[in-house]
Amino acid sequence: MKILKPIRLGVGLLTLAVLPLQAQQTPQTPEARGLEIARQANQRDIGFGDFAASLTMILRNKHGQETQRHMRTRTLEQNDDGDKALIIFDNPGDVKGMAFLSFTHRQGSDDQWLYLPALKRVKRIASSNKSGPFFGSEFAYEDIASQEVEKYTYKYLRDETADGRAHFIIERDPEDPKSGYSRQEVWLDQAEYRVWKVDFYGRGGTLLKTLKVSDYNQYLEKYWRANRWHMVNHQTGKSTVLTWNEYVFGNGYKDSDFNRNSLAKVR
Repeated sequence: MKILKPIRLGVGLLTLAVLPLQAQQTPQTPEARGLEIARQANQRDIGFGDFAASLTMILRNKHGQETQRHMRTRTLEQNDDGDKALIIFDNPGDVKGMAFLSFTHRQGSDDQWLYLPALKRVKRIASSNKSGPFFGSEFAYEDIASQEVEKYTYKYLRDETADGRAHFIIERDPEDPKSGYSRQEVWLDQAEYRVWKVDFYGRGGTLLKTLKVSDYNQYLEKYWRANRWHMVNHQTGKSTVLTWNEYVFGNGYKDSDFNRNSLAKVR
């Protein structure tokens, strides 16, 4: 909070005193408060540069049967746009060698490509398919992309305490008409502005999925990353767990490391 310096002359205090009381105490609208919270969360993650991590994806059907996939991911921060991200699939054999490249944009549809080693070609993912399942999981392609502030409108809903943490709960509504969601309700802790839970609602207003995020660690004394994302589909009873491990920051990645023309060569 900015602290006003002592005013040597009485004119400044006099001017403040005659301002209308309503102008001094005008409360924020829910929309302005929601946007402020979203911007604060985003601001706290600016400047990480790049990072790499290993990923395990566990897919569970409604009977509890599991399938696992192992991947590696790399992310490069952009100063004037959304992040660039690359995911490389290592196993099992039916996905080995596949690679997914995403350029998230602050405005407009994201650019996403998929390399299919069996066909030896790069396939562009149409923006109309962004709501489709990511490699058969309960995450959609749009869930995997970085969640840029400009891609939503916001509304503050309420404060709520859960698991011993005080949270802001805000609503964010996708600007993109091709999104699979009408709105999302997001739980962020008031201490660090980390996301702990997201409820996803479909175009008809029905609750489709819930994401729970946990096991946070701090890197470079500033940046928080979660080790576990658990997405539950309330319509099908299926779920997907993403576990993140071996975070490494400061890899020196460049834009040329995230090139659709070199997708077939990534290792």
